[in-house]
Amino acid sequence: AGRGTDIKLSKEVKAAGGLAIIGTERHESRRVDRQLRGRAGRQGDPGSSQFYVSLEDNLMRLFGSDRIAKLMDRMGLEEGEVIQHSMITKSIERAQKKVEENNFGIRKRLLEYDDVMNSQREVIYKRRRNALFGERLNVDISNMMYDSTGTIVQYGLEGKDFEDFKFELIRNLSMDSPVSEQEFMNSKENELTETIYELAYKGYVNKSEMVARTAYPVIKDVYENESNSFENIVVPFTDGKKTIQVVTPLEQAYKTEAKSLISSFEKNVILAMIDNSWKEHLREMDDLKQSVQGAVYEQKDPLLIYKFEAFELFKQMIDRTNKEIITFLMKGNLPQQQAQPQVQQAAAPVQQQPKLQTSRTEVPSFSKGSDGSQQQGNPEAPRPKPQPVRVETKVGRNEPCPCGSGKKYKQCHGK
Repeated sequence: AGRGTDIKLSKEVKAAGGLAIIGTERHESRRVDRQLRGRAGRQGDPGSSQFYVSLEDNLMRLFGSDRIAKLMDRMGLEEGEVIQHSMITKSIERAQKKVEENNFGIRKRLLEYDDVMNSQREVIYKRRRNALFGERLNVDISNMMYDSTGTIVQYGLEGKDFEDFKFELIRNLSMDSPVSEQEFMNSKENELTETIYELAYKGYVNKSEMVARTAYPVIKDVYENESNSFENIVVPFTDGKKTIQVVTPLEQAYKTEAKSLISSFEKNVILAMIDNSWKEHLREMDDLKQSVQGAVYEQKDPLLIYKFEAFELFKQMIDRTNKEIITFLMKGNLPQQQAQPQVQQAAAPVQQQPKLQTSRTEVPSFSKGSDGSQQQGNPEAPRPKPQPVRVETKVGRNEPCPCGSGKKYKQCHGK
């Protein structure tokens, strides 16, 4: 339609009749046709527009071209003759109106599907915003821990499986069961949830204080060293499987005695877990949107099924995310081996920081000395070049034994 283009007419063009718009077909939407017509006669300039339509155009072929073709045959019109009857114009407008109504219905349906995603998006983005700016961070962690505890207790009581209940507590909350099997079977869900939650939260607070006390001497040493001019430091936290590099302001960590490091750790964990779960959830929702379309053949509303299934998927995603966050918060700690040097090394500027090495470098390597004894080597020392393995000639089963007994190998040393 040439939008954003200012066509200025010269005197010669105005004298010749202005800008002429020629359309070779009619669009499915009347709005686009009007935009094209509107290019002529702008700001009082002279102009004209003319559209040509063929009965073989998509718009005419899909909407009533047979009826119009039969009418033209009755009237005796020849091939290529110009038709400017009002009936043809109204027929084209009716066809355009049908297409517009169909497109409007499609857009409305898509909006209804997107409304489901939008309500879920608001919940996720609100939690993410709270973690990003530190608003209600402690409250969110407390709620997630309570919800995770409630889920573990609920499934344990429903299945009446005390061993599985103990295993889930160890795996997710890093704690043993505070109740015996008999007490577990006779307990109410709310009371048991409250008891376990209080112990788990108290254990998490104690663990956080211990991490802060461990990291503070290193942070203090880095901050008070005048040769360092670091604004931020990077401290690794690991649960034994995954490692998260936590970035925190050095000065703030020094003034708060490493308490701000714990807040940064919580922010990084929540953001990382939410982002990963949300990406997976979006893929599942796309698959669900495609799969529910087959419900039309069962005379069911796909949107209604989509809403129910989407709610269940979102609920499962929230529960799974809460467990992952709480599990890492409870298990996440500074690396056990060489913890202090690693924190110091993390204080290097981010752009100069080397790639994270695997745990192989943390275990001292051993090499044999000249006297054949084992000596502890430098973890950074390069490994010796592997030598080729020399294999002796293989003796066949029915060949004479190399020992010289005269027997076959399979009946002698090859038994």
